[in-house]
Amino acid sequence: MTKFGVAQPVRRVEDARLLLGHGRYTDDIAPADALFGFVLRSPYAAAKLLSVDTAAALELPGVKAVYTAADLAADQIGGLPCVVPLENRDGSSRAEPPHPVLAAGFVRHVGDPVAFIVATSAQAARDAAEAVLVDYDGLRSVTDMQAAIEPGAPLVWPESANNIAFDWHTGDKEKTDALFAGAAHVTRLTLVNNRIIVNSMEARTAFATYEDGRWTLTTTSQGGWSLKEMLAAHVFKEPEDKFRIVTPDVGGGFGMKLFLYAEHVLVCYAARKLGAPVRWTSDRGEAFLSDTHGRDQISQGELALDAEGKFLGMRIRTLAGMGAYFSNYAPMIPTLAGSKVLASVYDFQAIYVNVLGIFTHTVPVDAYRGAGRPESNYLVERLIDAAANEVGIDRASLRRRNMVPASAMPYVSAMGQKYDSGDFTRVLDAALDAADWNGFPARQQAAVAAGARRGIGLAYYLEATGGSESERAEIRFAADGYVDVYVGTQSSGQGHETAYVQLTAAQLGVDGAKIRIHQGDTDTIPTGGGTGGARSLYSEGQALRVTGMSVIEKGRRQAGEYLEAAEADIVFAEGRFSVAGTDRAVDIITLAAQKPGALDAAEIAAINAHTFPNGCHIAEVEVDPETGVARVVGYVVMDDVGKAVNPMIVRGQVHGGVVQGVGQAIYERVAYDAESGQLVSGSLMDYALPRADDVPDIKVDFIEIPCASNPLGVKGAGEAGAVGSPPAVVNAIIDALKQDGVTAVDMPATPESLWAAINKARAA
Repeated sequence: MTKFGVAQPVRRVEDARLLLGHGRYTDDIAPADALFGFVLRSPYAAAKLLSVDTAAALELPGVKAVYTAADLAADQIGGLPCVVPLENRDGSSRAEPPHPVLAAGFVRHVGDPVAFIVATSAQAARDAAEAVLVDYDGLRSVTDMQAAIEPGAPLVWPESANNIAFDWHTGDKEKTDALFAGAAHVTRLTLVNNRIIVNSMEARTAFATYEDGRWTLTTTSQGGWSLKEMLAAHVFKEPEDKFRIVTPDVGGGFGMKLFLYAEHVLVCYAARKLGAPVRWTSDRGEAFLSDTHGRDQISQGELALDAEGKFLGMRIRTLAGMGAYFSNYAPMIPTLAGSKVLASVYDFQAIYVNVLGIFTHTVPVDAYRGAGRPESNYLVERLIDAAANEVGIDRASLRRRNMVPASAMPYVSAMGQKYDSGDFTRVLDAALDAADWNGFPARQQAAVAAGARRGIGLAYYLEATGGSESERAEIRFAADGYVDVYVGTQSSGQGHETAYVQLTAAQLGVDGAKIRIHQGDTDTIPTGGGTGGARSLYSEGQALRVTGMSVIEKGRRQAGEYLEAAEADIVFAEGRFSVAGTDRAVDIITLAAQKPGALDAAEIAAINAHTFPNGCHIAEVEVDPETGVARVVGYVVMDDVGKAVNPMIVRGQVHGGVVQGVGQAIYERVAYDAESGQLVSGSLMDYALPRADDVPDIKVDFIEIPCASNPLGVKGAGEAGAVGSPPAVVNAIIDALKQDGVTAVDMPATPESLWAAINKARAA
């Protein structure tokens, strides 16, 4: 095995650079002469914006400009787009409210941008913001989804009756209703999928320059190509070639850094107006008010079973929070994305789902790690546990008897998704063995003897990867003997560089230490799908493969000339071109040096099918019945991610996802004051994130069922940990507290909520 062999646990090649402080993050590399931008934000959740007086601010030292909505309108600057069309149940289109870069006429959530101050220092810009006089006329607000749809609730948008942004459905309603009518048992649950704040380690930041009629926007993103398209087409109405987007190293994205934000527009606008570079960096408190939030759903789910415990159908009605404005992809997350996996790994006959998008006076909501799929899996796995309890069938047995068998592959689910591969019962049974499921009663008894409650929770998840329908790669042989690889995805900490080095080294037979990965520049990489939906490896991997094949084909032609042999006689193996049956050969690096540019290649791969990673999570949780404090004390994951190019990196990705899921399940809660609309959980003093000592060692193993829909056999792993962990943890908590009579728990399972549930059940 070579040092950079595929399927080897190669240490991440990017880590030495990052750990030694040589990372290049956006805020580190802003021009020394850049001006500083600061966003003045609304303190009101809902108000008429009567006037914005900038005169006093403009007189302060160091202030170069103060921009308002009127300035943007005068220069015909467009708003932030929502690029997802969606049809309502009645055939009409979803709501289409504007999303202004700076508030015009009204503010609609605390943190809504009102003015942009540009000055020679960050402190000068902040000081000037305090001198901007804004006259607000406060209005009633609504921050709770269920309250928002009640008659008489304040309207975020007058044209959206009852604050309904869209009323979407999918599935076979008639068949589903018929299955429920004949069902032997129906389980019903109403579940909250709590809103979260992403809290990436690196805050959002951007700087822009404008030179020779062209912008360069440098920003922390998950791929600059979509930002370029939206800035050109929707905001500035300029040709795309007027924009260059550069993304250096990124310190965490999780979906939140996919989107076009007001600050991207503002630094570009100011740079052009002032003829100078302009920078902006969010602080943590500002991020709570301006980064897109995640999740925020309330679902009523029904599961129908026959007399033998076979699943018949599901009916679901979901309220999905959109916030005050549509973010770029927001309507897609609870609808087109989330519905894909509702059938999960089970053989349902029919499913019907109705999703209502709801406007509230809150920060916009969009994709967060998993983007609709965690929400759907949480609903399904909670319903199954409840059904098992109601009909008296073991939880694992109920799942096993309803799983799609491996012999049925390829299989088309009740939601119309074609699963190319999978052996779900095998993965389930391996997880049960790894977690010592049968030995749990002894561990539970020991906990009870010590005064605690201990439960074990099971969740089987199915993920559906997503993203662009094509991806590009380019391979160039440099004069210094290195191989430069240009990719259309964007790493934000996942280890892309290492995986791409492994794939390229394996195909071309080049020493991995001589391969350089380039990303994040829309000038040098003209197209790319970016990173999101766990797409990077199976998409970019296919692009690298076809590009490598092109390099080898070109190399065979050039080697024929170099070795004075017919092209048909040239064979390639282990990095060398040779004449079949002879000892005449030349290695690929030497040949490329002799034929500069002749072996370089760029190809675009069509991504014809997405993938379905799946696996089983088993959590053990202890709860102190006197305080309600819950601790995760054991965690096992058995994953089928297809072929694992680097098992160590995959384990790391799953570890991170599991911890984020534990955070949502137990700790994280966005809280708004119902009266004022203020964000109560507005800092890390009030918003709890999991810490290292809140989670046990997480055991992750794999059963590799190669994906049949791509030649690499890979399935994607970036979101998997966050998909399976919330239901596993909550199911474990309910199992722990069943002896106290607790049958329902919502996320987050905080000490207060668990203590109240225990005492309420005891008093019943």
